[in-house]
Amino acid sequence: MLQVYGCPNTRSTRVVWALEEAGAEYDYHLIELRAGAGHRPDYLAINPGGKVPALVDGDLILTESAAICTYIGDHFPASGLTPPVGSIERALYDQWCFFAMSELEQPLWTIAKHRFALPEKRRVPTVVDTAIWEFAVAAKILAAGLGQREYLVGDHFTAADVLAAHTLKWARVYQLELGPLDAYADRCLTRPAFARAKQREQS
Repeated sequence: MLQVYGCPNTRSTRVVWALEEAGAEYDYHLIELRAGAGHRPDYLAINPGGKVPALVDGDLILTESAAICTYIGDHFPASGLTPPVGSIERALYDQWCFFAMSELEQPLWTIAKHRFALPEKRRVPTVVDTAIWEFAVAAKILAAGLGQREYLVGDHFTAADVLAAHTLKWARVYQLELGPLDAYADRCLTRPAFARAKQREQS
């Protein structure tokens, strides 16, 4: 059975969400990051970075949320979370996954690092305004790519939407404006599988 290591209100929610969309069976292991559990030797043996998520499937260990969500989609093809490898839809799927991680999320992580995540002496508060601007630019690109469609790739929900919508939820925590992406975020974040994922991580 798949083994998932996570902590509520982190990137591990993406993984649990994808698993719930796929109807997969899995064990969830809570890693209390705020209590320092990410730096326990037994967990560092799984993820040397001490972060979540991590997924273990037999001898395979994955520690990046986008890679894990894609693996889940490929592992459970009936879920429709990932388009077939080699298809045009798969190329578009890859594009939006990479965009979500490198362009949409990156400014939010910069905000987090320089507001609270980094040691205080390492923070540069003046970069926060630039990061907020960067997010707004990325959000406009995402909105243009989405257009009038309900989801990013084709006509159905994929793991690219898991990554993008979860990132938009993070932006809402920082009270950033989503503009035309509000309806898209609501559409994704009101899916039953997302509610189940939140409940699983909190239980």
